[in-house]
Amino acid sequence: MSSVSRFTRLTMTVAIAAALVACGQKPAAQGGPMPPSEVSVVTIAPQRVAITNELPGRVEAFRVAQVRARVAGIVQKRVFKEGSEVKEGQVLFKIDPAQYKASLDSAQATLARAQANLVQTSLTAQRYKPLVEVNAVSKQEYDNAVAAQKQAEADVASGKAAVQTASLNLGYATVTSPITGRIGRALVTEGALVGQGDATQLALVQQLDPVYVNVTQSSADLLKLQQAMAAGQLKSVGDNKAGVTLVLENGQPYPLPGKLLFSDISVDESTGSVSLRAEFPNPKRLLLPGTYVRTKIEQAVDEAALLVPQQAVMRDAGGSSVFVVNAEGKVEARPVKTGAARGNNWQVLDGLKEGDRVVVEGLQKVRPGAPVKPVQWNPAGAPAQAAGQPAKPDASAQPKAN
Repeated sequence: MSSVSRFTRLTMTVAIAAALVACGQKPAAQGGPMPPSEVSVVTIAPQRVAITNELPGRVEAFRVAQVRARVAGIVQKRVFKEGSEVKEGQVLFKIDPAQYKASLDSAQATLARAQANLVQTSLTAQRYKPLVEVNAVSKQEYDNAVAAQKQAEADVASGKAAVQTASLNLGYATVTSPITGRIGRALVTEGALVGQGDATQLALVQQLDPVYVNVTQSSADLLKLQQAMAAGQLKSVGDNKAGVTLVLENGQPYPLPGKLLFSDISVDESTGSVSLRAEFPNPKRLLLPGTYVRTKIEQAVDEAALLVPQQAVMRDAGGSSVFVVNAEGKVEARPVKTGAARGNNWQVLDGLKEGDRVVVEGLQKVRPGAPVKPVQWNPAGAPAQAAGQPAKPDASAQPKAN
């Protein structure tokens, strides 16, 4: 390579380097310090929050009736559709009634004979009464006539009871539903001998509207809740006022709310849990007995909860923290202790106070000690708010337990 070419290339390299240096020094010469970064903040203010616990539960039918044969016999006919809704008193099975019809006829005949004998003995006693007064018949004969009348009256009463029993047995040959509800599969078929020695179960009827949901809660959690209410940190929602909602097995919320009926008075020794029972309407039969569900029960109210949006909380190995804009307009890191999630917010148990301005958006643009320009944060779709006012909580959010 010639010396002229090397000189030319060296000259061009020096010129480019000089241009780059000039460009790098230009902003410092013309501009001042960078303006404060704009960040979105939310002003902390106490809010009324329902303390909701999410607990596992099982659906149970409101009423369950085992349809059983109350008399022995051969099943002649099944007169219902399996899996259908049946009414109280609706005929379900028919057992051969011939034997019980004959028993009823025999009892009626015995009653008629006893009634005829009663008429005869009554007339005899009536005839002897004036005769014994004039000594036309002996006192012994009159006493025998009165005793025969009493015996006949007892025979009539016994005959009436026998007729009633035979009539009941004949009625039991027609098996009806004891309650209104949905009936399952038939447990016997036509031709089966039932009721021979025991009351054979024929079917099962369950009332599915409404239904019960049996829930279990740790006794330790319940004790902690009661202690918080006793200390005045939480308020009770009151008897029969606790709201209950359901989440189905597929994760979808159940559309109808329920009500809490009671909490058991004893702790299960094997599980250390307390049973609670809720009642839910079930008009579309979505809730079937035995189904596993998750319940959300409002058991208390925190009148002064401090909430921050979840995106404002930073977590690392040292714990949780937030960025707060202080009175001088500078950012400072604040360690916080979070509790349960309340919709899209975290409940802050320690580290914040009313009036603190917490950075929600723009966390990547700031560092502790840097000045910032705070503007009030508005969630997507929320109406604009004036800076410095607390953000409104998301009313549609469903709180859940920690």
